[in-house]
Amino acid sequence: MGRVVAVCISEKKGTAKQNVGKANFIENWGVEKDAHAGKWHRQVSLLSHDEVEKFRARGAQVADGAFGENLLVEGFDFKSFPVGTIFTCNDVVLEITQIGKKCHSECEIFHQVGDCIMPREGVFARVLVGGEIKVGDELQVGVKPYQFTAAIVTASDKGSKGEREDKSGPAIRELIEPAGYHVRSERILADDEESLYQELVRLADEEQVDVIFTTGGTGLSPRDNTPEATLRAATKNVPGIAEAIRAYSLKITPRAMLSRAVSVMRGKTLIINLPGSPKAVKESLEYILPTLEHGLEIMRGEAGECAR
Repeated sequence: MGRVVAVCISEKKGTAKQNVGKANFIENWGVEKDAHAGKWHRQVSLLSHDEVEKFRARGAQVADGAFGENLLVEGFDFKSFPVGTIFTCNDVVLEITQIGKKCHSECEIFHQVGDCIMPREGVFARVLVGGEIKVGDELQVGVKPYQFTAAIVTASDKGSKGEREDKSGPAIRELIEPAGYHVRSERILADDEESLYQELVRLADEEQVDVIFTTGGTGLSPRDNTPEATLRAATKNVPGIAEAIRAYSLKITPRAMLSRAVSVMRGKTLIINLPGSPKAVKESLEYILPTLEHGLEIMRGEAGECAR
């Protein structure tokens, strides 16, 4: 168990964080009034007070928040916890999303003493549940309120322009959340291969979600580019999932043979192309979700590949 020593924010980027004593943590955003909050994976930064004290013992005069940390906590060696670790404080639930950070430019602390501990000792987290944290509060390791993390990407030219309501993306969320998936990101993009590819790479490499569900862009239209973007992002092919969806869908409609959907892995993220209609999305997910759980556990090294 740890104890919060400082709660720090900076209202403008490029300025040092100041200990404000307490702050409101906003779900999927970060610390209220902090300039670095936003809908991304580094919403809150945490640093061990013990490591700061070691740094100060070397003669460095650094104030709380000087390394850019939002929470300074004693009692935890944050870098020893893996990505995905849950911390709770009062009603607030935080999930570690990144350990350390590469500095692209040397900060003020580095120029003063020739070193900075944040890149190797600090961690970053996402706010899963909001609430207030103040100095003196206890921080403890918690339990994940979900089993897997997911992202949803809708490929639609009209949807990205606001000319058509996206019903397929919300249909995916409606089905996967009760099944134990926490949706970290949901976006609508144009049917552009490069944009889709870049988003898939970002979600897999930076957000590190367990699975990305795409919807739309898998047909024969010249603007259907989702399979190409997905294959570009792949490090391993996982054809059975897409094949299973097609085989099941063929029992419902012969038009399923026209689908070019693929399923792949990028690192430890599974990417699955789903059809573009809400009805077909529902049918596909209801068919694959019971088996998908075992596949994700294997991918994460939590289960063996024993046959049933």
